[in-house]
Amino acid sequence: MRIGYPCINRSLPCRSTARFILKSYSAARLTETVAANLDCLTQILAFNREHGLLYFRISSDIVPFASHPVCRVNWQRQFQHEFAALGRQARAAGMRLAMHPDQFVLLNAQDPAIVGRSVAELRYHAAVLDLMGMPASAKLQIHVGGVYGDKPAALARFAREYARLDPAIRRRLVIENDERLYGLDDCLQLSRATGVPVLFDVFHHVCHGGAQTVAQALAAVRTTWKRADGIPLVDYSEQARGLRPGAHAATLTDAAFRAFLRASRPHDCDVMLEIKDKEVSALRALRLAARDARLVRG
Repeated sequence: MRIGYPCINRSLPCRSTARFILKSYSAARLTETVAANLDCLTQILAFNREHGLLYFRISSDIVPFASHPVCRVNWQRQFQHEFAALGRQARAAGMRLAMHPDQFVLLNAQDPAIVGRSVAELRYHAAVLDLMGMPASAKLQIHVGGVYGDKPAALARFAREYARLDPAIRRRLVIENDERLYGLDDCLQLSRATGVPVLFDVFHHVCHGGAQTVAQALAAVRTTWKRADGIPLVDYSEQARGLRPGAHAATLTDAAFRAFLRASRPHDCDVMLEIKDKEVSALRALRLAARDARLVRG
């Protein structure tokens, strides 16, 4: 078990998520922004290695507008050495990396133009992890998408578009259960049809009213992950007090995370904490898991 957090480290004075608006685009602006983002990501990975946080989700904003037609900079060639160095840094630490394209990535959209833009965005994300030299266990997670009034048809469209994806994307793609439209059973059904691994989101499962216990869910999703995929990935969060149902908590609750650790045994998994205070809660989770035999220590 590795424990991690997504995108932003609030203890450091930099952000690897810098971006700018489309009307401000220029090749020079892009180059400057990407260089700063990669420098910050280097600092974040160093912080994580020092503190034993061995799972990290890289921001989709690392290369702004990478999949947009306006971007004609060959950023892959320009920053190939920086990406390769980041990959060596992560692999030397035994760190697992992932990315989570935004919600506008909809493989099962009815509009072919939306599907085309979604595939371009996935191609960009896969290229980032490929440039870093990360193994197939570095994943891209997406939601299944919309229902469009006909869930069986929407699932069939996803399966069709998934089969058409570049192998470089398919080897990294995983689907995540969401809190409203596609629960764990839907994702498992889609996995049986396509072979795509299922990432289990604990909080979404609770919000969706899933019947399986955490242990039952992990036993089910484990069968969807092949050896090259690595151990299953899990997203963990909690309900924010006083906010709408489904809002993520500002900070980790010790008792709830201990309960998750107990409930998830004996299944191996790497855990992404989708908690708003980022590394602060991740470090506390490490302490709470200190006696768990599954914990990978840096």
